Amino acid sequence: MTLLSEDQNYVLNLYNRIPLEIARGEGMYLYDREGVGYLDFYSGIAVNTLGHRHPAIVTAIKEQMDSYLHLSNYFTSPSQVSLAKKLVENSFADKVYFANSGAEANEAMLKLARRYGQNFHEDKTRFVSVDRGFHGRTMGSMSVTGNGKYKDQFGKSLQDVVHIPLNDVDALREAVDENTCGIIFEVIQGEGGLRQVSEKFIAAMREEAEKHHALILVDEVQTGLMRTGHLFAHEAYELTPDAMTLAKGLGGGLPIGAMLVHESVKDVLKPGDHGSTFGGNPVACAAGDAMLSVLLEEGFQQELQEKSRYLREGLEVLMDRHPLVIREIRGEGLMLGLVAGEHAERVKERALEHQLLLNVTGGEVVRLLPALIISREEIDLFLKIMDDVLSGI
Repeated sequence: MTLLSEDQNYVLNLYNRIPLEIARGEGMYLYDREGVGYLDFYSGIAVNTLGHRHPAIVTAIKEQMDSYLHLSNYFTSPSQVSLAKKLVENSFADKVYFANSGAEANEAMLKLARRYGQNFHEDKTRFVSVDRGFHGRTMGSMSVTGNGKYKDQFGKSLQDVVHIPLNDVDALREAVDENTCGIIFEVIQGEGGLRQVSEKFIAAMREEAEKHHALILVDEVQTGLMRTGHLFAHEAYELTPDAMTLAKGLGGGLPIGAMLVHESVKDVLKPGDHGSTFGGNPVACAAGDAMLSVLLEEGFQQELQEKSRYLREGLEVLMDRHPLVIREIRGEGLMLGLVAGEHAERVKERALEHQLLLNVTGGEVVRLLPALIISREEIDLFLKIMDDVLSGI
């Protein structure tokens, strides 16, 4: 019996598995049991920030495992403190809360905003969120997710959530009022088709948040940690969040999430108001600390931005060559999407036949999330494969 058939027998069938059995990963590649290498543009859905088995991350994990695996949050650990310190010193934040995932980090952010609202009056509980946004699959994070396919079948969710179209300034101004405790959004919508927030929308959000004492809550679970060319995607705008969430790439491959909070709201949640058994696990924090150290090395960001421009220029050439398939390029940095409409799934299928791993989001967008360590040679290989793939559609 194969691994895939046993998976069908014993694991709850919630995922559309790719029909590959992966034996190992290395850098930008995943290898099956026959040794065939696949160029990986999933990166674990933006988790493997530095590719597979990056030596700095592997070393940090091994060294931490020699001390202890878990303590609980009745104790602190050097790796947790070191990671928190790096995040604070390189962001708007004053404090960090560690969770296990993006959904958990967003749950913490929602509780922060609700507790903040109670300092004004008991009805200040409303959230304003954006259509097509995705913030997780727990009941609270699902409630502010702006896509019915993820939540409608589960009945009523968190009340007092208003969804508005992305970049609709008039709708934003109408939705935010004295009962709004928080405005939550993604700078670039990962699951929502790589749609990006506009500067006008951000400017209006700042005004309305200040006017009505609402918190600005930025979900950077997928956009954070250099994915868009900036350490955090909101840095491209004139915006200081009140709180921000991270996850995915934060652990370099291990599960971890984080909520970063501005000095003005650092004391909203008191001891016992929130917590997590595994949040801030020493091994996950050690991996995250090593990963972030690499991102912060001199020259890393500049090189990343140069590679991102090189990739985008190559994609623009492909769009000119295949205008009936690629209709638009969306996104920033190494978080890109090719709008292929009804061809998107076929592009994904043909890419797999060419040992290239691609994902589709929003039903029509081929999502590109290569590891940040991708080389120019690997970009050239990707572009050549994509040209072959698109030529056959």
